[in-house]
Amino acid sequence: MTGAPVCVGLDLGTGSARALAVAGDGSVVGRGSHPLRSRRDGVRHEQDPAGWWNAVAAACRDALREIAPARVRAVATCATSGTILLVDRDGRPLTAALMYDDARAGEQARRLGLPPSWGLPKLLWLLEDERARGADAGAARLAHQPDVVTRRLAGDAVPSDASHALKTGYDPARGCWPEAHAQALDGGDALLPDVVAPGSRLGAVCPDAAAQTGLPAGTPVVAGMTDGCAAQIAAGALRAGDWNSVLGTTLVLKGCSQQRIDDPAHGIYSHRSPDGGWLPGGASSSGAGVLPAAFPGRDLDELGRCAAPHERTRVLAYPLVSRGERFPFVAPDAAAFMLGTPAGDGEHAAALLQGLALVERLCFEQLGRLGAQAGGALSLTGGATRNRRWCQLRADALGRPVRLPEQAESAFGMAILASASIAGEHLPHAARRMSRTRAVIEPRETMRAHLDEQYARLLAELERRGWLAADV
Repeated sequence: MTGAPVCVGLDLGTGSARALAVAGDGSVVGRGSHPLRSRRDGVRHEQDPAGWWNAVAAACRDALREIAPARVRAVATCATSGTILLVDRDGRPLTAALMYDDARAGEQARRLGLPPSWGLPKLLWLLEDERARGADAGAARLAHQPDVVTRRLAGDAVPSDASHALKTGYDPARGCWPEAHAQALDGGDALLPDVVAPGSRLGAVCPDAAAQTGLPAGTPVVAGMTDGCAAQIAAGALRAGDWNSVLGTTLVLKGCSQQRIDDPAHGIYSHRSPDGGWLPGGASSSGAGVLPAAFPGRDLDELGRCAAPHERTRVLAYPLVSRGERFPFVAPDAAAFMLGTPAGDGEHAAALLQGLALVERLCFEQLGRLGAQAGGALSLTGGATRNRRWCQLRADALGRPVRLPEQAESAFGMAILASASIAGEHLPHAARRMSRTRAVIEPRETMRAHLDEQYARLLAELERRGWLAADV
């Protein structure tokens, strides 16, 4: 594949920016990553938008270091869902970026009847905060996390994509911002960006961006999707009933359906697929981020080995990364808890791993209760798939086989989207062609009784605390 065309996928995550250069047969021929820093303080979670571009440029340079510029055909970007900021008319940041789990917009969320993790409550909070500080909020413009990068790539203003705009109120069925939405924001149409469908061409890489990233000038810049949707594309989970579960810092589930499924009361919403179908799912505030928080500086692989002898632990953990839950139920005041005292670090880690598997089971059961198709193939992606024992535990808790794709990164999904876009190919066809399976894990019958009992205990405790409805 030394001379084969490649497409580049960029992923702005919580802890790093990643870049993959992918050939048309799904072979990864170049990769790079660069760390990102966050500021967390209680309900506050911010990042410096300037750091995004620097990290993306560094990751991209590394990914393309050994690749001839003439091979690069297109680039697409994904980022975290619900992360926004305000910029000026020239795209320069006016505020820090409020990350997906920043919970300061609680009051605005209550007024709107939306989870505080959504971009729309955050946008109201930012505008009200700017006015309270005496800033000219009328000069501000909304930007989603990838918009900062795509503008720098193209060298000029570009539209947002409909996937990242979903949580700030964009209507994917009608393909527009609601009129009442613009009026309620008191900024009119000037505040809101133009929006195009994922897979659309936004522009081309400008000379300045080419010098910083290694992408050839003139390379088409393709509109991307949120990181959860990107991971779903990477897994090839694009047939009705297929699901992909992304376990990274947080847990994100994405499925494929012929019908739109939206239930804000349970944190469930649907993206529009580039092929015209729907991608329902939800994002939890639980996730693998609890492990480095509980065991700072520890090697996570070694920690997984220590946890293995305790897989039948009776200690019960509800492992939230930050305060407040968004899916499989909405509870802004939810907090992590642990019932029982672990005998040591190994059992502590085992309880967290088990707790995450049980939350994942609750997510799927909530989706099923709301009519989602869930009987197709289930793929696991995200950083947690590096731990085979954890994948086995998740299959045990779910009681169904799980598929591990060969490439599980969101950046890989963006390379598939870019490839399909530039070739005019149906996205599911491109995903099936480029996504491969490295393993299938079957559930162990011997673990069913223990995990069923622990699951029942978790539901009872969540109900007792008032976070989960009794009918569940």
